[in-house]
Amino acid sequence: MKTIAISIGDLNGIGIQLALENHKTISTIVKPLYCIDKAMLEQAAKKLKLDIPSDFQTTQEVAPYFEINAGTVAKESGAYAYASFTKAVTLTKEKKVDAICTLPIHKKAWELAGVKYKGHTDALRDFFNAEAIMMLGCSKMYVALFTEHIPLREVATSIHEKSLTRFLLDFYHTAKPKQQVAVLGLNPHAGDDGVLGDEELIIQKAIDNVNTIINPHYYQEDVTPIYSNPLVPDVAFTPSVRANYTHFIAMYHDQGLAPLKALYFDEGINVSLNLPILRTSVDHGTAFDRAYKGLKLNNLSYINAIKYIVEN
Repeated sequence: MKTIAISIGDLNGIGIQLALENHKTISTIVKPLYCIDKAMLEQAAKKLKLDIPSDFQTTQEVAPYFEINAGTVAKESGAYAYASFTKAVTLTKEKKVDAICTLPIHKKAWELAGVKYKGHTDALRDFFNAEAIMMLGCSKMYVALFTEHIPLREVATSIHEKSLTRFLLDFYHTAKPKQQVAVLGLNPHAGDDGVLGDEELIIQKAIDNVNTIINPHYYQEDVTPIYSNPLVPDVAFTPSVRANYTHFIAMYHDQGLAPLKALYFDEGINVSLNLPILRTSVDHGTAFDRAYKGLKLNNLSYINAIKYIVEN
């Protein structure tokens, strides 16, 4: 049974409720170590009117004690969330745990706390000096993002043959797809042979590079290349096309995540690939509007994030 460090996320949000309410379920398949100290745990549990399971294992002091203020963006909760995350990373580096699962943070709270990173993935790239790949989804469909949190106007100029080739190679080696991977074009109609844009020429070169590296003879053999040619983005997620793929490469954030969340919002997870450690996360936010209100929470994303670690 794997031991997993769980960073607790923003304590003004729903993460701690998910951790407490689902501990019995996840502890049957992993050994969770929660990156929260007992004083903050007891405060949160009291506010939630939840019992703390007797085998709910926590770490020592994480960050300075503060008063939880449900649904509020605060530097104190941001600082605690970041400290919880870095504690989890340290535990993996010290080989005390096998992987990390992160509960939701609030990016503005991190900023208020003076954290220079916009999120977990940015930080992990820096911590491990590696080109982490953000992949989101569930077993029915995963989407990896070539560009992530950048303005839309910068996407086209960010597509280069060398960097996309490296990305596709890294994705192949770390995601280990079992069938052909769908690559989306950038432009409407995948450029319509250059009428609506020519970025697909760059995308195609990168695809050809990687397909050749993976199988130098694939042009001469009757085999399916690992990466598809650039697909028309507005039909790639239709049922007839989607049925042929489990993994998609999107050129930018909303191109991949809008259809993914429309189809599988409740059960999707976030996975950081191409790192020396395995990290998964829920694919939802802090839900400040639901925090500490005694409401039933959807736990599919959290459970799936844990299961991904078990299966990988």
